[in-house]
Amino acid sequence: MEDSLLFFQEEGQSKEKALKILFTGLDAAGKTSIILALKREFSKIALVEPTRGAQRSNFTLLGKEISEWDLGGQKSYRIAYLKNPSKFFEDTEIAIYVIDILDTSRITESMSYFYDVIEKFKELNISPPVYVFFHKHDPKLIQSVKQEIENEIQKLQKEIVETANYWKINFYRTSIYDPFTIMSALSTLLLELFPKSELIQKTITEYSKKLDCEGLIIVDRNSIILGSCFKDDNSRKKLSGTIAYFLSLNDVFEEMELEKQEDQIILKKSGNYFMFKPITIKETTLPYYMLALKKHGPFDTNFLNQDFNSFVNIFKDIVSS
Repeated sequence: MEDSLLFFQEEGQSKEKALKILFTGLDAAGKTSIILALKREFSKIALVEPTRGAQRSNFTLLGKEISEWDLGGQKSYRIAYLKNPSKFFEDTEIAIYVIDILDTSRITESMSYFYDVIEKFKELNISPPVYVFFHKHDPKLIQSVKQEIENEIQKLQKEIVETANYWKINFYRTSIYDPFTIMSALSTLLLELFPKSELIQKTITEYSKKLDCEGLIIVDRNSIILGSCFKDDNSRKKLSGTIAYFLSLNDVFEEMELEKQEDQIILKKSGNYFMFKPITIKETTLPYYMLALKKHGPFDTNFLNQDFNSFVNIFKDIVSS
């Protein structure tokens, strides 16, 4: 069976060895939808068909190539992966296991496969950190069964920690209807691979305070949040709820080849000023973006010119080093 599995790889990938990120879990758990949501290709999610075999695509993060492996979760494929683990699991840097938390009829099956994957890691003598995504934790859908879902998640977390006997397993709740849950989870786990991310975060925090922002997020084209700073939970909620919107809006402008005034987007809502602005670094092909929030007044010219340029120069030195 394993010989018939197909690999799909996007064109233009680097031949250098990339860091391998593995997405696995049962079929229909939502692995591919998570990847599409991260790429902001929401229109494709409703049309997603079961993933055939192992599909790969590469992207760049802070100058490093990341190889994203999406393992189809149909039973025949799962059997093939487990029979030939070195072909599919070897060299995994990070493993993401996706569980459809709403499909309680398949929880036992999903847990069984999860433990099988952990055992194959041990057989291969590799120990990538494992991140369990309790997916389809959809804000509106779970309201009527919120406590039941929460109880199920708590039970599963306890079972996994006690049964897996594994050095590092973290848990996240994710939903394509709340893209920030996916962006935040993927960003947190990916940035653990990059020591320079701590310096980026420190720089963002200092810059945000200098400009007296309510909140500031730096994100790349792949929806990976490189750092953020918030004055309070209210500003965190406002920016986390709008970052995917601004990225999608920017995509539309670029596709339509529309020019944005001063190459930035500024919106005012209920006394809040949002500014979405690209951070251009000539040495890199991947754009970065800043989303900032201020209250009771627009962004001043120093923010848009001298102060912003100073921040860009520092940011450039960090990401280019």
